Amino acid sequence: MSPRLQQIVTNIGAVGIIVGAFLVLTHPQWVGFEQPAPTSPNSAESPNSSQSAATSPAVSSSTKSSKPKPAPPSRQEIASSSPISIPLKTSQPASTVIAEISTTTDSFLVARIPDPYPFSPQSFTTINEWARVALVNILCGPRNGTFKPISASGVIIDPRGIILTNAHAAQYLLLSSDPTVDLSCVIRTGSPAYPTWNAEILYVPPSWVKEHAKDINEAHPLGTGEHDYALLRVTSTINGQPLSALPFVQIDTREGIAFTDDQILAASYPAEFAGGIVTQLNLYPSSSVTSIKKMMTLSGNTIDVVSLGGIIGAQSGSSGGAVVNAWGRLVGIISTTSEGTTTADRDLHAITLSYIDRDIASESGLNLSDILNSDIAGRAYLFNATIAPSLRQLIIDQIEGTASR
Repeated sequence: MSPRLQQIVTNIGAVGIIVGAFLVLTHPQWVGFEQPAPTSPNSAESPNSSQSAATSPAVSSSTKSSKPKPAPPSRQEIASSSPISIPLKTSQPASTVIAEISTTTDSFLVARIPDPYPFSPQSFTTINEWARVALVNILCGPRNGTFKPISASGVIIDPRGIILTNAHAAQYLLLSSDPTVDLSCVIRTGSPAYPTWNAEILYVPPSWVKEHAKDINEAHPLGTGEHDYALLRVTSTINGQPLSALPFVQIDTREGIAFTDDQILAASYPAEFAGGIVTQLNLYPSSSVTSIKKMMTLSGNTIDVVSLGGIIGAQSGSSGGAVVNAWGRLVGIISTTSEGTTTADRDLHAITLSYIDRDIASESGLNLSDILNSDIAGRAYLFNATIAPSLRQLIIDQIEGTASR
């Protein structure tokens, strides 16, 4: 490996786990209504019929359930082995263009979709089982070296092994696809996480890389979540066994399906407060039942970001984690957090599936359903052969520019 690329790896290692795992949300300028007052944690599970833990609930049903009443805001932590909160110093945030949506403004009306599914909501114990078997830990580190690895989360959205995560996590897989860069990535699953699959980039928005390549050198990069998503494709198993249909969470890209006060489950592999080198840790998934505190927009007239409050997932490593509604549908992925010394002091944000669906169609010409219904292997090959090289070079140039100064 050339000295130039050795320096690239050294700089990536200096950035370490915080950069690859999580973006710090720049301080929002809220408009509209107020956040609900915090409540004491409680268990607010709804009756359900049993389903397999490895699959999402069937869409068909012989009877259509009546619309459930919105549950009161609550927060419930589920079976986590990670520390809840440890003091963490962060930099002073700047302002952003994110604005809160008011459901009563004359200029914009957000309508909740009535009776969204022809089946009843499930127990969040069941939802947790579905989410966790589809949850993955993305771990990147050197093929030869000792710097701290970069850890993030993702969720499988297709049985062929299509993983949805953040662009700020996928950029490391983008780098690792260059054989001259001493960086390797693996997809881990389980509790604790263990190496399971190899994966490649299926799609990452070029606009995100062009805007944020410079952030590769930042210890606490800022962002709003705009364009911050990516698709990965599982290519093989670590142990060489043939790939079979993988457990996944079905997506729902409709707007108004993730509404203020709706209860959801957020699942991820938080790593910020785990301590030490991630490859030497038993890194465990963490889940929280909480409610959507705010709906926010990046464009002024769509629901693009939702606030989830100060739950255990508000820490590095949770980027790309799943946000699943009471019917077992993926409605968002974790993207950013506000600053705070503990997870309880922070406000975790997720970009909505409706936003990702709109934005990927704008960027690529195909929405999520179009992509999932296409030749995935061929599409991944085309992206990596024609688009990925120039995007990867943008990131390398930024690292090299820092190394030369």
